[in-house]
Amino acid sequence: MSLVTSTGPSKRRVLIVDDEGGMRHMLQVLLEREGYEIDSAEDGKQGLEKIQGNEYDLVLCDIRMPQMDGLAFLEKAKSVRSNLPVIMMSAFGNVDTAIEAMKMGAYDYVSKPFKADEILLRLQRLTAQESLMHENQSLKKVLSRETSFNNIIARSPRMIEIFDTIRKIADYKTTVLVTGESGSGKELIARAIHFNSPRANKPFVAINCSAIPETLLESELFGYVKGSFTGANKDKKGLFEEAHGGTLFLDEVGDLPVPLQVKLLRAIQEEEVRRVGASQNIKIDVRLITATLKDLSEEIKKGTFREDLYYRLNVLPIHIPPLRERKEDIPLLVEHFLDKFRKEMDKEIEGIDPNCLEALTDYSWPGNVRELENTIERAMVMEVGHRLSLEHLPDVVRNQEINPAIKAAASELSIKKMMSIMEQELIKKALEKTNGNRTWAAKLLEISHRALLYKIKRYGLERYMLDKDVGITYK
Repeated sequence: MSLVTSTGPSKRRVLIVDDEGGMRHMLQVLLEREGYEIDSAEDGKQGLEKIQGNEYDLVLCDIRMPQMDGLAFLEKAKSVRSNLPVIMMSAFGNVDTAIEAMKMGAYDYVSKPFKADEILLRLQRLTAQESLMHENQSLKKVLSRETSFNNIIARSPRMIEIFDTIRKIADYKTTVLVTGESGSGKELIARAIHFNSPRANKPFVAINCSAIPETLLESELFGYVKGSFTGANKDKKGLFEEAHGGTLFLDEVGDLPVPLQVKLLRAIQEEEVRRVGASQNIKIDVRLITATLKDLSEEIKKGTFREDLYYRLNVLPIHIPPLRERKEDIPLLVEHFLDKFRKEMDKEIEGIDPNCLEALTDYSWPGNVRELENTIERAMVMEVGHRLSLEHLPDVVRNQEINPAIKAAASELSIKKMMSIMEQELIKKALEKTNGNRTWAAKLLEISHRALLYKIKRYGLERYMLDKDVGITYK
């Protein structure tokens, strides 16, 4: 049974470069039977002449040849056609030779003698990868604003609806509340609203309400006058004033202290603010967009968030679905991040192996788009070949199996055991995500720092944390 079939106008052309007539004949018979159009050359010099005057989809090239060996041919061939896939063959090669060939741009390496299926499977993999690359390139060309909207990359129906919503509401000053999990892109949505509005040429000012101590947050938002407190050596504008005429984005607004919620509500209603220590109000013209990963209706029940402020903020709600619920966006995002880091790192990563993309698509991405971006960046740093491969993905992405302890707890129908296991997993993930910083991990887990320390000791997770917490830069 044939693994690959190419017929008609789309028949693929393969050049075989080998000084052994028997090998050239064997490969020609094998590949012609599979539907390929074959040309051949007796050495690297003749092979180079062939690719300079003809178009080929693939080259199979021996390494040891007279006049010009395979590595020399590879180097010159890549200078002529940088995107031409070349599979190197050798009966005398070793690991160092294979690595050298891959560094020079070879698509793959196969040791002689080989079975027919080895070559056919490699060609099948190449065909699958090229198909994926062509699909992504086609998507890039035909994707309009529905797939790339102010640096938001998506094609899922739910995200397209959000794009449409942004276009409808961008012109109005009405407040917007963006909700979604951490890493889902809430600030990107806020920026898209701003830069599609008449305020696009005015400031976009963003602040994370959970990243600034409560004692400093009021002066950050509303400013202060000279002498209002120790260290206030001069007047300072607050972020409301900085954003005058533009947009103020309050991220994690659910963490805003209740006393400041009152002042925020007044600023929204009166469209004016008063600096700390001042006696006069200042008029402001600001489009307010807020975001949170918390359920504010639940926070209202707990008494930690004002109901009247909630209704002021939630006039136009936008909820961003987690990445696991829009998997059709993942291939597009992967291609976007590949292109981004390819330029930043100046690495010739031409594409991604199909099994690698499959693993990325199947993973649940608890950290959403931010986690996917970090994963692609890490994999590209580690990759030494010309395609992103499965081996450089994190274990959690590559080996997506259920934790044995979770399986055991599930079989026992023990809620207590299951909750304990899940709690450990969440704490480990939070500590790994924050590089062991307990203060930040506690914020992500929405528990107190003291409670986190107790649980770390209880579960024996000390190895996941730093010896001493360090400062965190929030972005």
